[in-house]
Amino acid sequence: MRISRIIKTVFMTDFFAGLSVAVKEIFRSKKTINYPFEKGKISPRFRGEHALRRYPNGEERCIACKLCEAICPAQAITIESKIRDDGNRKTTRYDIDMLKCIYCGLCQESCPVEAIVQGPNFEFATETREELYYNKKKLLGNGDRWETALAENIKADSPFR
Repeated sequence: MRISRIIKTVFMTDFFAGLSVAVKEIFRSKKTINYPFEKGKISPRFRGEHALRRYPNGEERCIACKLCEAICPAQAITIESKIRDDGNRKTTRYDIDMLKCIYCGLCQESCPVEAIVQGPNFEFATETREELYYNKKKLLGNGDRWETALAENIKADSPFR
């Protein structure tokens, strides 16, 4: 008889302790967001869709040093270049196979002129595999589209580089 009373007392204290936690949580602000309509904050170091950046005068930043191609562990980057009339080397082809890419960020870290970056865009689902083969035109388009966000992220992350 006494053991059953102890069990009931323990059960009731546990029950009320759990109930008090539930009541406290009801009045706290919600932690979830309505995703398609509300977007959460993304870290400046987030590694999303790739982009090639341009200088403010419109010239592309890539100097065809091929460091990103050499350091890519998945061998997803292909670069071809030529020397222009003024003696500078520029890319004629810059391709990234996003199906191979492992989003490690090494290409971004190795670039001496911050030409290739991984932007804040994580919503780039496609219907076909061919759409995930990025060429120079698509990468420059991404850079033009996301330039303000990319510049802000690079500035926010600069003390840690």
